[in-house]
Amino acid sequence: MAVCFYAFLALSLVAMRWITPPFTAVQIQQQLAARSFSRRYTPVPMSRIARDLQHAVVAAEDSRFFQHHGFDLVEIEKAVEEEDERGHLRGASTITQQLVKNLFFTNYRSAIRKGLEISVTPLAELILPKQRILELYLNVIEWGPGVYGAEAAAHYHYSVSAARVTRDQAARLAAVIPSPRRRRPARMDRYSAIILNRMRQMGW
Repeated sequence: MAVCFYAFLALSLVAMRWITPPFTAVQIQQQLAARSFSRRYTPVPMSRIARDLQHAVVAAEDSRFFQHHGFDLVEIEKAVEEEDERGHLRGASTITQQLVKNLFFTNYRSAIRKGLEISVTPLAELILPKQRILELYLNVIEWGPGVYGAEAAAHYHYSVSAARVTRDQAARLAAVIPSPRRRRPARMDRYSAIILNRMRQMGW
């Protein structure tokens, strides 16, 4: 059974080298959970996503994305060191881990889901090039209530295409990713400034 499961995921990831999925597990989960659900989802190629938006998301979510192989050991070590007295760890998930969760699993917190996510992450890194992982991530993550992907986010928040997002808008969009249903780009002054500073430090 487990072999069939991982074989299915591997074949799906192979297909995703060229095809962006029409829906994800997280999108299905949220549609089933909502009384009314309106989905905005328009996948676009990386060439139609502003370079500043690509850079802002990496700077905000996973600054060592292009150096690690699915797991950021530096961030994991920091998370363990900062564990609070109740045994709670802050998040240290990479872009690859978040993509795997979005594609195949759900947002429900459980040790089983996390274990599956961790086991599939190396498979994703093995099959998908880094640029494709980032392209898929930018296209499937939520950026507002029912708003999935950079193109839908740019239209929803700024009435422009993802290709025409400015540097400041890119940082503000990246700032809402951790909590897209509660945060709004216009209120992200402090965090977007931090992201812009990280981008400069990273040479972008």
